[in-house]
Amino acid sequence: MESTPILSSYGSYGTANPGYAPIAEGSPVFAPPVCDFHGPSAPPASMFDSVPGYEGTVAGSGGGYLPPPIPSYPAPQPQPGPAQSNWNIPSITEDTAREAFSQYASSKCCYSSAPVKDGVITNMEAYNTYRYRLETFIESRTTEWSQQPYNGQPVDAYTQSPPGPWDIPAKAPTFFQDDKQVIKVPNTSSVKNCHTCLGMGRTPCKECAGVGNKICWVCNGAGNRSSGDRCHHCQGRGRVNCSHCHGQGSRECETCKGKRQLLVFINLKVIWTNNLDDYIVEQSSGLHVVNLSKVSGQEMFRDAQYMVYPVMGFPDPNVVRAAERLVREHQARFSQTSRILQQRQTIELIPITKVTYKWKGDSHIYFVYGNEFKVSADNYPATCCCTVM
Repeated sequence: MESTPILSSYGSYGTANPGYAPIAEGSPVFAPPVCDFHGPSAPPASMFDSVPGYEGTVAGSGGGYLPPPIPSYPAPQPQPGPAQSNWNIPSITEDTAREAFSQYASSKCCYSSAPVKDGVITNMEAYNTYRYRLETFIESRTTEWSQQPYNGQPVDAYTQSPPGPWDIPAKAPTFFQDDKQVIKVPNTSSVKNCHTCLGMGRTPCKECAGVGNKICWVCNGAGNRSSGDRCHHCQGRGRVNCSHCHGQGSRECETCKGKRQLLVFINLKVIWTNNLDDYIVEQSSGLHVVNLSKVSGQEMFRDAQYMVYPVMGFPDPNVVRAAERLVREHQARFSQTSRILQQRQTIELIPITKVTYKWKGDSHIYFVYGNEFKVSADNYPATCCCTVM
């Protein structure tokens, strides 16, 4: 018997093939040539119109941050913050130091409580450590071409000029809280043929390469089993319909969802970001500065305005120099590509107490620090070895 090939239900891309007919059982089958259609993986540049004010906008990744326009009115000048005369914090009591030490030891599974119960505090030294913090809350804007399946949405391109990127109103969140908002730019929406399926609404099935059928996995395309019996899985044809496209050879286009057309428009992304930098004064207590990043201190100074003025009159010149440097760096770094909405500077006094105690005739030390009374005791004298089975 002359062999007859199975035909894909799409003999040519997008056109149903009525020639898919039953064939004689047991006949060897040959697959038709594979469709070599390949839609573009990204929208072509010609798909996007040239929109005044948005010439640098590209698809997907945006066109970079857009510099804000120069203000039409003078920006308010920073003013010196409120004066602060009391830069001291009280020392903690011996009872507070002992209670913090007790909680620290009890939180460690391998630490004996004996040094806490029997240790005798012989000296307590208080240290003032300052943390200067500068926050700059900014608004940044970027644009990108976007698309969605066209379902009859309004088309407004070329009806009038679109507003500029910084002319579109956006509701800012509470100061110093990160947020973002995506806004469709008015008067930029147009309809284009889908670039993925070339306006056909369907794309070749990747599982069967657009053929509509695949080699039978039971008989490996032979049509017969090793025993010589006809393969019941493919009815002796050697091929079975593709389960992903149900034998059609194509699937609904994932880009346009079968609509054949796309609504193309510009999205404006508005991003609010709080940028924070700290400076902690090195102190001579012996406690590592990295420990202080995990605790809070007593806030002694706060100044928030559109643009802050560096701290003045602080008793530690290191803080004054850090404030001048950070304020200068923030204003230079963020004013070029973003709009500064608010700045805030604070100074915290972080208490550190170095405690010396005697236990079993030897002297040991630990530190109590922060408002949380955290403890650091690197050489705790009574530990045991714990083995995890």
